[in-house]
Amino acid sequence: MNYISNNSDPVITRADQIAYDEGLRSYMLQIYNNMTIALAISGLVAIGLNFNATLMAAIWFTPFKWVVIFSPLLASLAFTFFFDKLTARTAQMALFSFAALMGVSFSSIFMIYKLGSIAQAFFIASATFGAASLYGYTTKKDLTSFGSFLIMGAIGLVIAGIVNLFLQSSMFALIISCIAVLVFTGLTAYDTQNLKLVYDTTEGEEREKAGIFGALQLYLDFINIFLSLVQIFGEKKND
Repeated sequence: MNYISNNSDPVITRADQIAYDEGLRSYMLQIYNNMTIALAISGLVAIGLNFNATLMAAIWFTPFKWVVIFSPLLASLAFTFFFDKLTARTAQMALFSFAALMGVSFSSIFMIYKLGSIAQAFFIASATFGAASLYGYTTKKDLTSFGSFLIMGAIGLVIAGIVNLFLQSSMFALIISCIAVLVFTGLTAYDTQNLKLVYDTTEGEEREKAGIFGALQLYLDFINIFLSLVQIFGEKKND
């Protein structure tokens, strides 16, 4: 759908190209807005929980912690499975609800790591994500085959992470985190480019819903980069 100049009718094609570019920018801006709101919800939930020691103890020092750890994975699978049945508005609410659940899930980092190192990891993750997403938006290189490889890598990381929940190997966790930064940085570029393709091939309600799902994908890319950087560089409170 990306318009190409036609010398036989330069006025019309230029107007069409401008309209296309403006529409694409508006579409991507809405995706980033939804992603940013989701991140804000996660952050507020995680920080808010840390002001309630009783609730944090009930979550993280009881068997309930396993529900909190695995529920985001199950919720993301449910979101994907039922996505086609949702309206755009319902899908957006599902995204924000999922973000709140994720906030509960990673609230433990505020108990383990110093606030300064968490903030540092957040800013590095923001810069990394921004650069990768900009590359995905501007590059002319087709990232499809590259993305397929990274998706398989992400699945492998999820499995490895679940295994390490039981092994509790700090070295294995460090290796997983280092690989995760690379994988999800690459996926950020791939997902951004893919969202441009979605804009070209959808319209109306379908395009709006696809944008919300895209916001979820970018949200997960950012969260995984951020949490991996926290685990790599984070300074623990008891050190």
